[in-house]
Amino acid sequence: MRLPRTRPRSLAGQLFAMQVVLIAAVVAGCAVFAYVSGSAQAEQTATRQVRAAAVAVADSPSVREAIRTPDPSAVLQPYAEQVRRDTQIAFVTIMDTERRRWTHPDASLIGETFLGHTEEALRGETFTETYTGTLGPSIRVVTPVRDGERIIGLVSAGITVDRVSSQVREQLGALALAAGGALALGGIGTYVINARLRRHTHGMNAAELSRLHDYHQATLHAVREGLLMLDGQRRIALINDAGRELLGITPETEALGRTVDELALPAPLTGALLASEARVDELHLTTDRVVVVNTRPVVGGERRGTVVTLRDHTELQALTGELDSERGFTQALRSQAHEAANRLHTVVSLIELGRVEEAVEFATAELELAQVLTDRVVGAVEEPVLAALLLGKAAQANERGVELELAEDSLIDDGALPDSLAQRDLVTILGNLIDNAVDAASEGDGHGSAGAVPAQRTASQGAGRARVTVTALADDRELLLRVSDTGPGIGPEEADEVFRRGWSTHGAGRGLGLALVRQAAHRNGGSVELDRAPEGGARFTVRLPLGDRTATEVTA
Repeated sequence: MRLPRTRPRSLAGQLFAMQVVLIAAVVAGCAVFAYVSGSAQAEQTATRQVRAAAVAVADSPSVREAIRTPDPSAVLQPYAEQVRRDTQIAFVTIMDTERRRWTHPDASLIGETFLGHTEEALRGETFTETYTGTLGPSIRVVTPVRDGERIIGLVSAGITVDRVSSQVREQLGALALAAGGALALGGIGTYVINARLRRHTHGMNAAELSRLHDYHQATLHAVREGLLMLDGQRRIALINDAGRELLGITPETEALGRTVDELALPAPLTGALLASEARVDELHLTTDRVVVVNTRPVVGGERRGTVVTLRDHTELQALTGELDSERGFTQALRSQAHEAANRLHTVVSLIELGRVEEAVEFATAELELAQVLTDRVVGAVEEPVLAALLLGKAAQANERGVELELAEDSLIDDGALPDSLAQRDLVTILGNLIDNAVDAASEGDGHGSAGAVPAQRTASQGAGRARVTVTALADDRELLLRVSDTGPGIGPEEADEVFRRGWSTHGAGRGLGLALVRQAAHRNGGSVELDRAPEGGARFTVRLPLGDRTATEVTA
């Protein structure tokens, strides 16, 4: 039969037991030390007391005069007993140099020989000894009585060891009472502190806390979402690896203890992290990423901090953009298929009417018109992703009544773009620029997701067909992507704001396209420039280095 496993004592319980033992050991040590010190001090006090009494009696003139009388005991015995009672010592014995007593607490012992040593006193010295006499073990002092240079007698004063021990025992009782009070007070204080510790540690023991810490650290590093914890002073208390990556904090940078303001994040993102209210699924841009931010204050009677979660939305945003492009491309193909069916019916009807030559001419003209842009794109742009994007965007633009043309100087050879230049970033840059240009050219009142404040439209712009011109040129040093339109353009006062997330004239939820363009360009070490096109609209120029991929400052 297996016995149930006994759960180890909690950390608070272990600390309580250790602290009680420690307090008991300290109190016991202090008590022993106080007892030893008290005993030594009591002995020293007794020695000083009897020494003072013996020396005082030996120096008394009346003692010397009594010694000269024929019966010294008659005078000295009452005197010695009076001194003994006044000083509360055990005995005061006055004797001659032959050690015959003249005084003693027991009068029957007067005249008998003193029990103890007197050699040093007979040499003129005062000494102390512990000796067992008629009253038992005692601490005694022996000193000579001088008459000029001659020693005429001896004085011995003493106190019994039992009396000294009784004084120490009296002190020991008070000491034990104080030690017990200190132990009880220490135990109560320790219990209160450990009860609070038990609440904070949830009754877990040291092994469980250590295991929980290991799991906590492993979880923080394993989770793919960024996690950031701020204390009440908006300082970073915790950040995991994903959080560092999403916020662009290098592993060499010491982030803990720093405030959010010191991280040099974009102002909108910094404001969201420092906000006192909760934020839910807010979209923010860092230098290289699109981040979804959620914050929630930690409140427990007072503000204790903020928990922030960060999700990388960069890939999803790019996929969303690609999906939108594919959806638009599909719609354009559906419309073209409808138009192709109409043209085919026209050709069939002409043949049925016997107008074969007109049918051939009509079909040939339509084929040549549809093939011109395809041949131009395929001949100039051999990069398949860019070529497919241009053809798809041309179909979308045509559906909206906008002519998309490829500039004569466009040329990208197959293999000219390195593998380090992500195709998704190319789609993001060129796709968003073309979409904005088509919006501007077709509507004449803004730049799509980026928005624009319409400028004064010229007569020449109104007379010509809406057009978007794309330049794609790659050499050994850089890739140049330029998109211009015949729209109203962007006013100089708005040139610095077009790349800010949320800047749009098309309502909420827009204004992300040009911000993503700048971010993708910066991620690949390139730059974005905005100026006015010859046709009067806006012209965006993106330059991406193909050699030394050194990041340059993004300008607008």
